[in-house]
Amino acid sequence: MADLSAFPITARWPASDPDVIQLYSFPTPNGVKASIALEETGLAYEAHRVTLADADVKSDAFLSLNPNNKIPALIDPNGPGGAPIGLFESGAILIYLAEKTGQLIGDGPAEKYKAIQWVMFQMGGIGPMFGQLGYFAKFAGAEIEDPRPRERYLNEAKRLLAVLDRELEGKSWITGSYSIADIAIAPWLRGLDFYGVKEAVGWDGYGNVVAYLDRFLARPAVQKGLVTPPRD
Repeated sequence: MADLSAFPITARWPASDPDVIQLYSFPTPNGVKASIALEETGLAYEAHRVTLADADVKSDAFLSLNPNNKIPALIDPNGPGGAPIGLFESGAILIYLAEKTGQLIGDGPAEKYKAIQWVMFQMGGIGPMFGQLGYFAKFAGAEIEDPRPRERYLNEAKRLLAVLDRELEGKSWITGSYSIADIAIAPWLRGLDFYGVKEAVGWDGYGNVVAYLDRFLARPAVQKGLVTPPRD
């Protein structure tokens, strides 16, 4: 049995089976990247519900694994060289799981770096821009009378959707074959509905993106990963 005592987070969220990957997450666009990748790769894991409340993500227990106080994070008891490893940042987790299993990252170095390229596109573009749009459209930022912040992020969201729509022309998946790039990107596309901005961004005008998200959501592993761990 693996010894996870070096990870203080396990005192608050104990492992039922310390020999499998321990996931600490919540079903947000970033959080479900990890659970979907775990479902797609078939790796055994145990999901712990860590809410976005300060009592969870800013607790000493969670900060011991992720000093940036954001979900998801995980512990793999069988990391490189057989030693346990703790990881945070959803993009890093996707790359780690893909390399660990040899899945979801293409065939050969060229396809691998194409997939990583689009993961970075999501991490540096889609995630931050869509997230800020949500803040100014649905949350506290919606109370700000100055229209410029919302317009900035709305226009950037439209630009990013246009990039994706062009890239997806004639393809089922962003790099041709299903990969961590799709697992990174698609949950954030789904988030536009939660933010209530699909009409504002002109969602129906991006036909390739609409069909792409439908294909993604139809995958059984995606359907399970989207609700792991449960929100309630």
